[in-house]
Amino acid sequence: MTALRATTTVALCLTALLCTATRADAPVQNWTNYVRIGAYGLGPNNAEHIVSDAKASGVYGIEVDNDIPGRYESFLDPTQKLQAIHSVAEAAHKAGNKAFVYIAGTECITANAKDSPHSVLKDHPDWLQKKITGEPAVFGGGAAFWISPGDEDVWITPYAPAWRKIYMERVRQIAATGIDGIYVDIPYWMTHFDGWEDSWASFDSYTLAAFQAQYGLDARKDVVLGDFSNAGFRKWVTFRIDTFTEFMRVIRQNARSVNPAIMVIPEIYPGIEPESVRVGADVYELYGVVDAIAHEYEFGDGDHMASSRTQLDWFLYQAGMLTFRSFAQGKATWILNYSWDGDKNVSPSEAMRTLAASQLVAGANFWDAPGHSMAGSNDSATRKQIFDWIAKHEKTFYLPRTPMHPVGVYFSPSSRNFDAARFLPSYRGTLLLLLQNHIEFQVVTPRTLAEFRGATLVLPDVSALNDSERVQLTAFVARGGKLVVSGVDSTSLPATQNVSRFSDSPATSYLRGLEKDFHAASQNKPADFLAALSQSADLTVSASPLIASNTALVDGQPHVFLMNFAGIVPHQNVKPSPDDSVKITVPSRHKCVLHFLPFLGEEQRVTSRPAGDTQVFSVPAFDRAAAVWLEDTQ
Repeated sequence: MTALRATTTVALCLTALLCTATRADAPVQNWTNYVRIGAYGLGPNNAEHIVSDAKASGVYGIEVDNDIPGRYESFLDPTQKLQAIHSVAEAAHKAGNKAFVYIAGTECITANAKDSPHSVLKDHPDWLQKKITGEPAVFGGGAAFWISPGDEDVWITPYAPAWRKIYMERVRQIAATGIDGIYVDIPYWMTHFDGWEDSWASFDSYTLAAFQAQYGLDARKDVVLGDFSNAGFRKWVTFRIDTFTEFMRVIRQNARSVNPAIMVIPEIYPGIEPESVRVGADVYELYGVVDAIAHEYEFGDGDHMASSRTQLDWFLYQAGMLTFRSFAQGKATWILNYSWDGDKNVSPSEAMRTLAASQLVAGANFWDAPGHSMAGSNDSATRKQIFDWIAKHEKTFYLPRTPMHPVGVYFSPSSRNFDAARFLPSYRGTLLLLLQNHIEFQVVTPRTLAEFRGATLVLPDVSALNDSERVQLTAFVARGGKLVVSGVDSTSLPATQNVSRFSDSPATSYLRGLEKDFHAASQNKPADFLAALSQSADLTVSASPLIASNTALVDGQPHVFLMNFAGIVPHQNVKPSPDDSVKITVPSRHKCVLHFLPFLGEEQRVTSRPAGDTQVFSVPAFDRAAAVWLEDTQ
């Protein structure tokens, strides 16, 4: 690993380096931005115990599992469960805490359906999602770990009018209990159980009619499933994503009609990868209609168990989370991920600390859970240590982060939806290059393109642009912005000095190299591509490429968030590899002191040494994560 001790350096402009106030348009925050989540099973008589345990273990933001619409019995009669939700809401509020309740999206389970005269399938077979062949989405024990033998598990189309009417009534009843949030688990089209992955469901009569009404097409005849060049299929993909975006918007609308302060938070496992297109739940679209998102993020082919991730997995994890934070535009990003599940060579506490540190530096909220379940902890003492430390330093990590002078990287939802195999490696490779070379970046999307004020914007194999995007890109170049087009070019812009083109997609090649040999490829940077990313020379961050860094203005002070992956070995405890390579350099005309906060450690003040007309801060060694920030001393 010593081969990667060589450092890389980047410069950032200090025009507004040592501001004394946050931006006037900084997003308004609420309790969802500061949660430290623990989950509990809610029964009719355990509300006080749940809240007491949460207080003792440092939990702020209590998830309770009491699924009303996802269990057929309580879908029909929610009385007892509503009383329990009211009890835990009251108890949480008395303790100064917040509570939110789990409900299913389109899944519904009937217990012991074989022996019951009633089930969803028996009573309402028309509600079920279907394959194009007509096979209904009904499953038994063994299809998933949460389905018990003898139970009936079905997936319902959100277009079934009778079901939807009752579902929204249950949402309003839950909101009326005074609970702080409704947590909607995986509102998806059924495409993730065995045999359904390529179904592109649903082809039930209600869904087919809705598609016909919107597009004038018969999805059974006018759509070539899986063919992204087919116009009908592209409409089907868009329709399926729009369906669940609208479904979540209506859930929130119904909840807030009763309780205006309630928060609606879906749980989504696909992130920026193609799985979101299959299941129809796209976090980019969903952030605009909900209050936060809980990501059960598996980042494509990567290993989502922290104890077994490679260094490349961890960097891709950072890229994904920082993308979510840009999508969120100030809303909270919760990460329900798993640290340890019996890995005999790794202690649970070690895996938990690495996972929590990686999420904190990205500005995401940590949800500790054991194995693949939601409730409990792999190590309660470690969770309390982490939660207590986060509570003490929460503003450092969760106050709004404002870009200073970033390189923009364009996330194109349409390119991801219809050309993922080309777009995603280029996009992710670009982010990894910037993370490893310590270049401040901002993920730019169609929602934020018009507002982007960085000097350089990278289009990583963006193959799909609409007229509005092209107009905004033209305006960006016209006002002096530099556009770096990597790979495919769909801009239609003429060749000028402000448009650089790389036809071979250097970032894709870089990522492929990392996949083959992470250490060697990290030293083999595409120099011409990096040189095209115009940088100023006022603030420099120099560090090993085994450190991921991201920079932003927080509470008026420049912050650099650092994650050290040098000690990461899959299926082993983190090997202590304290890194002392990080240097922060600013001009001497700025009189300032550096604050250093290592993960689970105490804040220190660091003074600089002069170096010509600059001052250099040597960041103390740290072995997992750290935040550093500059304070004006003039």
